[in-house]
Amino acid sequence: MLKTITVTTVGALCLASTVHASSDSAWNALFAKANGTCIGQSRMVSPEATAPVLFDDATGKVAILLREKSAKTRKMVNLICLYDKKSGKASIAEYEWLGQ
Repeated sequence: MLKTITVTTVGALCLASTVHASSDSAWNALFAKANGTCIGQSRMVSPEATAPVLFDDATGKVAILLREKSAKTRKMVNLICLYDKKSGKASIAEYEWLGQ
């Protein structure tokens, strides 16, 4: 009896962990949506973008760093975009490296 309960419990735990795992296509869809939203809101013409940086589920955010040389000033413009996975909205702010 105890052996049956143990095997059933272990099996249920294994199934529970796989149910919450996302597929590669789900991650790729999230990354594409985050990239598209961030680039669109940045108003940059053709920025370079980093791979998405995932925060834990409690935060629910994806960060993407964008950069592009300004046509006016010829200086590099650096933006950070925080994409909210739940709402689909993004917040963008410009940043500078210290010492530059």
